[in-house]
Amino acid sequence: MPALVRTLLEAALNEMMDEQADMACEGGANSRNGYRERGLVTPAGKITLRIPKLRCGTYFPEGMLERYSRVDKAVAAAVAEMYANGVSTRKVERIAQKMGIDRLSSSQVSRICERLDAEVAALRAREFGVSMPYLFLDATYVKCRREGRVQSTAVVTAIAVGEDGVRRVVGLSAVDTETYAGWLGFCRDLRKRGVSGVKCVTSDAHEGLRRAVAECFPGAAWQRCIVHLERNVCSMLPAKRQRKAAGKVMQAVFAQEDPAMVRAAYHAAIDAIAGFSRAAAELLEDAECDALAYLAFPAEHRRRIRTNNVQERANREIKRRTRAVQVFPSVESMIRLVGAVMAELDEDWSGRCAIASMDLLERKAASEPAIDPDTAARAERLVLVAVESAGLAGRRA
Repeated sequence: MPALVRTLLEAALNEMMDEQADMACEGGANSRNGYRERGLVTPAGKITLRIPKLRCGTYFPEGMLERYSRVDKAVAAAVAEMYANGVSTRKVERIAQKMGIDRLSSSQVSRICERLDAEVAALRAREFGVSMPYLFLDATYVKCRREGRVQSTAVVTAIAVGEDGVRRVVGLSAVDTETYAGWLGFCRDLRKRGVSGVKCVTSDAHEGLRRAVAECFPGAAWQRCIVHLERNVCSMLPAKRQRKAAGKVMQAVFAQEDPAMVRAAYHAAIDAIAGFSRAAAELLEDAECDALAYLAFPAEHRRRIRTNNVQERANREIKRRTRAVQVFPSVESMIRLVGAVMAELDEDWSGRCAIASMDLLERKAASEPAIDPDTAARAERLVLVAVESAGLAGRRA
């Protein structure tokens, strides 16, 4: 069947070119002068085209072929899509052979994949005309060849929720390491392209990132991702049971919705974890202001802004797509693939309904609630139950 399809396609295209060339010679002003053969790779396999030659001037089937290209646009799009989905160059070549393509070199694959550059460049240079109340920042590491050796390169990304409630990819770049200078340049570029009106920035506790956020988005609250905080606290505990108990305690705290109860439970969690590790309890105590920053925002928004889950999911997708490549030959090729992944996410989000009503931000922020004795007692019982569920009741260090 593939051979028949190739034969029919080849005959149809050659017949169409003959007809066009005959029309160009009508009236006797010009005449035919043989053919020149040219191979073309199509989804049905490689075919041979017989392009007519004219005695005066030249003939080229503009509507059928692209000049200087021997690969059909459909195949080019398929190769670019496979590359964007993390398929290695070697695998792309094998897949191309199954499509009936005799030979597709690495250089051809690279040229085809450069078609993604325009889309990625447009994403990175995009300017915005709406305010972005919520901003999420994070980095993930990808191996890349730089200056003649393989290095771990930080890919930093920014995702924002606009005043229309729609998520957008607003930034993408590569830096040597997660330093203050690297994050500062990235955040300044966001401001330059119109990322403004930021009320809350959610990220992990990287010190350079915190400083850059404070400088570029003055007045914005900084929300320390509670998932990262839980990991940080648990990593400071030596015993597995202690880590399990600390995790259950913090999950119980953040499962509460009433701000007064959350704060009371947070304080009780500090006391409970102090029984396992004074250093872990001090970390939790120092992080209180930043970990509970989300309580100052509308209740409908709190679950979305207190974690960096949207970035974590994007990073997992980046890792999945880049795993097949393993080591990128250049920063440009890395940005091409990561940019294609982020462009795909951005397109998906643009077609969805708003994730939250931003009109709620116009409400006047409620004052910090007082913690009454009854609330404090309930919070202590909540934390005690969480500790007991981990099998550590009465066994604190």
